[in-house]
Amino acid sequence: MNNGLVVISGCSGGGKSTLLAELKARGHAVVEEPGRRIIAEETARGGTALPWVDLGAFLRRAIEMALSDHAAAAAQDGWAFFDRGLVDAASALEALTGEPISRPLCMARRYHPRMFLAPPWPEIYATDADRKHGFDTAVAEHERLARTYPALGYEALSLPKTTVAARADFVLSSLMA
Repeated sequence: MNNGLVVISGCSGGGKSTLLAELKARGHAVVEEPGRRIIAEETARGGTALPWVDLGAFLRRAIEMALSDHAAAAAQDGWAFFDRGLVDAASALEALTGEPISRPLCMARRYHPRMFLAPPWPEIYATDADRKHGFDTAVAEHERLARTYPALGYEALSLPKTTVAARADFVLSSLMA
């Protein structure tokens, strides 16, 4: 297991992708969010595994992609920062279906024990073609993840609402502590 696999999760529209772009600019490996990649693929091929069409199919694809991403990144050295991960998709599917799948699946593929949550930040939240849900849904998602990650044994650190450079410094220094 590569203990350098670090998840950045939390509220949709909370600045995760911007933070990951900064970490990438600093030379770290970054794994893009499965959801955005799936939406791009499904839209390009006219598929229906989209969160606003078939959320269950979308989440199952996100789990498959997260498993593949985890395996690929685990083979590398150094830090690899994930824009969401397996826990996000599995816990969302569990919330949707009531099927208790997240614990066994997520315990088998671990990330670094310290992960980071982007808190709800209404001043920067925006919808777009891929993020159609409102801020209330994003807050509920954050609350679910803030319970799920610690329940799976992760130390969840809240990202400060500050500049992207200061957020990146916070992440890197927290991993060295």
